[in-house]
Amino acid sequence: MNSIVANTYAIHFNDKAYNELNRYIEQHKFSKIFILVDTNTHEHCLSKFMSRLETPIAIEVIEIEAGEPYKTIDTCVGVWNALSELGADRKSIMLNLGGGVVTDLGGFVACTFKRGIKYINIPTSLLAMVDASVGGKTGVDLGALKNQVGVISSGDMVIVDTSYLNTLPQNQMKSGLAEMLKHGLIRDRTYFDRLTNLSQLTLNDLDALIHESVEIKKIVVTNDPLEVGERKHLNFGHTLGHAIESHFLSHPDKDELLHGEAIAVGMILECFISAELLSFPQRDLEYITKAINSIYKPVSIENSDYDAIIDLLKYDKKNEHGNINFVLLEEIGKPKIDCLVDNELIIKSFEYYSNSL
Repeated sequence: MNSIVANTYAIHFNDKAYNELNRYIEQHKFSKIFILVDTNTHEHCLSKFMSRLETPIAIEVIEIEAGEPYKTIDTCVGVWNALSELGADRKSIMLNLGGGVVTDLGGFVACTFKRGIKYINIPTSLLAMVDASVGGKTGVDLGALKNQVGVISSGDMVIVDTSYLNTLPQNQMKSGLAEMLKHGLIRDRTYFDRLTNLSQLTLNDLDALIHESVEIKKIVVTNDPLEVGERKHLNFGHTLGHAIESHFLSHPDKDELLHGEAIAVGMILECFISAELLSFPQRDLEYITKAINSIYKPVSIENSDYDAIIDLLKYDKKNEHGNINFVLLEEIGKPKIDCLVDNELIIKSFEYYSNSL
């Protein structure tokens, strides 16, 4: 697959990616290489990755716990301390080998350690490949509130090796698929249609679809790196999806949802709201609802959850001047930003989703 070139970095794929990585490391004469992993990627991905590195430079591995609950400032403090204790300096580089938690947190740590050291993301989950590793968003959560602290700063390179997907369970693959479905809904109906016909996909098809998804996101973030306009399109499904994810993460009686599982629900909810507010076609609402529900497990959102989820909306990063701003669809491939939605309509969307299961 051809590399995708953004403004200040490139995204390289599969075997070619390691050639580019080794050339880059040789050219820059780094003092030390730090590889950030979590407990899962340490076990399943690190040895393969190390076998592809060709460098005499000293390498240190830093491990964090796996999962969204560890995407915190406390974890950052642990990594910053490890970097200091292991002799990192401003000529060191961090290689973030993992899913979205590792790439988001690792990028933030690198951007802030000694006021910034170079870093490269090597995403190992489908979600990280098509979303978290592209566009320069780094950061951590505050409690159950998603991505409240961070900076926008792209690494020097992204390495996408799709063979790492062989280590993922099915639910993690579906979590990443949600972001690809979103890319189709905001950009390209044909792409969305291809993704929903999973039974016909081969592994080669998946590689091509991943490449196309990365290309879609690259175009959007290149056009609007600081999210003042077009980049907000990427938040479709995320206003309610993030609130649902946070609610399930913090509720003692609910099972934690993966990011993509929550976003899948959010896309159905926001398609319903789009139909109510923007005359989004009813037939497309029904088509999208059926397609998403055929892929993802049902999520039980009860009447008692409504107020708590709505209350979490006030923390959404798109909010301005006290307004909760939604990204909605006028039609597939035609998003509209900064839409205001009242609570009564949000509750109607919950009821629609529950009745669709």
